[in-house]
Amino acid sequence: MSAITIQRAALQDAEALTILKRETFNKEAERWLPEVGIEDYNIQPPGYDSLSMMKYMISHLHFFQILSDEKTVGGLAVTLSGKYRGRIDRIFVIPEEQGKGIGGKAIDLLEELYPQVISWDLETSSRQTANHHFYEKKGFVRVFETEDEFSYSKQKPVKDMQASEFEARDLEGSSFYSVNLQNSDVSNSNVSSVHFSNSNMTNSKFQNINFRNTLFADLNLSNSKFAFVTMGGMSFEHSELGESGPVTFTACNMQGSRFLSCNMKDVEIKTDQLSGMTLNGVLVEKMLSAYLSQKES
Repeated sequence: MSAITIQRAALQDAEALTILKRETFNKEAERWLPEVGIEDYNIQPPGYDSLSMMKYMISHLHFFQILSDEKTVGGLAVTLSGKYRGRIDRIFVIPEEQGKGIGGKAIDLLEELYPQVISWDLETSSRQTANHHFYEKKGFVRVFETEDEFSYSKQKPVKDMQASEFEARDLEGSSFYSVNLQNSDVSNSNVSSVHFSNSNMTNSKFQNINFRNTLFADLNLSNSKFAFVTMGGMSFEHSELGESGPVTFTACNMQGSRFLSCNMKDVEIKTDQLSGMTLNGVLVEKMLSAYLSQKES
C-alpha cells in the first residue's frame, strides 16, 4: 500500500497545488453541477483556481500537501482557533487518486498532528453525497444543513480544558470593560451587533467573517492588509492616509467604483482595462488616445 503523509506546504509549492486544486474542483463541478449556471461555493469556492488565493492560504492558514509515496496528490487547509478548536477549510485529492483511502488517512494524520484539538468543523455541499458518507465514516456528525450546504462536526472528549475556555455559553448583553483579551480567540460564534470601542486590536486577524452592514469609524488601519474581500456597496468617507505611505490596490476588481471629491494627487494607475472609466465625466480611453496621437505627431 502507498505511504500516505502530509507535509506543510511552502510558497514555492503554490503553483503546482493550484493546478491540482483547479483540476480537482473542476471535475467535482462536472460531476455534481451538471446544469449550466448553478453556483455552489462549496464545490467551486471563490478563488479555488487562483494562484494568489493559494499563496494566501499557505501564508495565513495551515496548508498541507497530501503525499502518496512522496508524490503530491492533494491538499488540506486548516484553521486553528485557540488551543482546542480546528476547522477543515479545504480538503481535496486529485481525481485519479480518489477512492483509495487517501483523504481518510490525511484526516487521521491531521488529528495525530494536533492531538489537543477536541473539535473539528467543516462544511460541504448538500449535492456531494459521496462527501457526506466519507465524513460520517470518519466520525463527523451533521449538525446543520440547508438546501445548499451541510455542516459537520467531530467532537472528542474534553480533557484538562482551561477555565478560560468558553463553549456554548450564552453571553448575550454582556459588557467587558478594561479586560485583557490579548491572544484570545473567537470562532463559530454569533457576535452580530457587538460594539468594540477604545480598544487596542493591533496585530489582530479577522478571517472568514461576515461583516455585512458593519460600521468601521475612527480607526487607525495603518499597514493593515485586506485580501480576498467582497466590498460591494462599501464606502470610504472622510479618510486619510496618515503617515504610513500610500494605499495600494493590487489585482482588485474595481468595476463600477466611484471616487467623489477625493484628493487624487500623485495617484498612479497601471492597467489595460479602462473601458467605461471616466475622469470628471470624460472617458479615460479617449484621453489616452488623444494623448498618444499628439505624442506620435
